[in-house]
Amino acid sequence: MRGDAFGLIYAGEQIYNLRELVDMRAVGALPVGGRYRVIDFPLSNMVNSGIRNVAVIASRNYNSLMDHLGSGKSWDLSRKSDGLFFLTPFANRDNPGVYRGAVEALKSSMDYLKRAKQQYCVFTGSRTIYNSTYDDMMDFHIDSDADVTILYNKLANERWDGPRYEDARISVKKNGEVRRIEIDAEMSSLDCLVMDAFIIRRDLLVYLIDESVARGDYHFTGGLLRNNLGRIKIMGYEYKGYVSRLHNVASYYQTNMDFLDPKMQTSIFRGTNRIYTKVKDEVPVRYMPTAAVKNSVVANGCIIEGEVENCVLFRGVYVGKGTTVKNSILLPGCEVGDDAEIENAVIDKNVSVRNRTRLIGSRDYPMIIRKGAVV
Repeated sequence: MRGDAFGLIYAGEQIYNLRELVDMRAVGALPVGGRYRVIDFPLSNMVNSGIRNVAVIASRNYNSLMDHLGSGKSWDLSRKSDGLFFLTPFANRDNPGVYRGAVEALKSSMDYLKRAKQQYCVFTGSRTIYNSTYDDMMDFHIDSDADVTILYNKLANERWDGPRYEDARISVKKNGEVRRIEIDAEMSSLDCLVMDAFIIRRDLLVYLIDESVARGDYHFTGGLLRNNLGRIKIMGYEYKGYVSRLHNVASYYQTNMDFLDPKMQTSIFRGTNRIYTKVKDEVPVRYMPTAAVKNSVVANGCIIEGEVENCVLFRGVYVGKGTTVKNSILLPGCEVGDDAEIENAVIDKNVSVRNRTRLIGSRDYPMIIRKGAVV
């Protein structure tokens, strides 16, 4: 990457439309695609860009996130110099321990920002899935003499049928300069969706954070950036590949279903940039004589005795004899008994589904079974 850069990942997004899926975990810790977590994607994007100093800013429910990331060894970030840092909240006179937005989280991480040796900061969220490096974006940022560069994609390249939770859109001139920013607009004519990824010079970021907090602005895009539009040079850089944002249960369900699409698999996994994740040594999948599996992703450690079609099965899932599972997502450690029927459902981690149980949802509103439940 041209220009020294460090990475910041804000993993404190509160997306209540994900319902039970985020009751006990951060959005970045959500399992996706059979063996990954959502945070694997922004973290791998940074590592593939040559960034070796990365901090993850947590807010709440971050135990599973810390367990997954560990020392950063799986991403080659377990280092004597720089490496992976985990910045957890702490209560003091000015902060009760729960962030009101990304700007307040950045303010609490000011010591890390000031100690960083690199000149540029690549700042991202943890709810957007795509596979890219930030090399070309950094070149564009430097060549255009920008103060801030925003990564965005066109609405035409993405299905968007969810609520406007932090729906940030920008209007971009032909030269790439951002002229307008809209947040959660009910009816917007703008089709450039912000991908929660930004490049900014470290010293400018420190200054803007202090200024925004003094004004009581805690939203990064809608506060810090929008309030400085015209004062600083903000540019937009378009990304044209696959993008998925987790903004509700339906988007999480569809993202996992996308992993069954060969075109999406090619876009995400078969390029030059790998997506890294925590390695777990599991036995291979056991397909019993009665098993029938069609168009599904099945992770290691699973035992299949029934019928599985158009599904994503994570590690250690058991599907009993005579059971039919269709168009569903089963997270790690799920056990489904004999002669059961599951369709259009998201079954969270370590759920036990008893014999002859029927769980039927719809594709637009999938059924969710809470983590650890017995059904």
